[in-house]
Amino acid sequence: MPITYIAQPKITAQDFIDILDKSTLGLRRPLQDLAAMQMMFDHGNVYVGAYDGDKLVGLARVMTDFVFTSYLSDLAIDEAYQHRGIGKQLIIEVKKFLPRAKIILLAAPAAEGYYPKIGMRNHGHCYVLDSVEEIK
Repeated sequence: MPITYIAQPKITAQDFIDILDKSTLGLRRPLQDLAAMQMMFDHGNVYVGAYDGDKLVGLARVMTDFVFTSYLSDLAIDEAYQHRGIGKQLIIEVKKFLPRAKIILLAAPAAEGYYPKIGMRNHGHCYVLDSVEEIK
């Protein structure tokens, strides 16, 4: 059965947690903190799901202003479905849903080589602040 892609699918925070857990992103997200996961889920404003029949096998979670910037905060593919082009197609589907906005992301260390292969450009002007105590 071919993989189908649905923008703004009817999913729950538990579906979000489950797909993160089945992907390598589960290692870098607070899956056990249900309140935090619910907030993460609630504040994503664009979701695109990849389905094998009724089974969610991939998910893109985006925070966007719909015009200028889209932050692709999660691109989670069930490990059993990786290396089939699902991640690339999810990014394409996000871009179709948000044609005017740039897609920006922070790559997980294991995925740094993936994004240039699919045509995304590296941007060297990104900065990260984890805590206000870091400001000098």
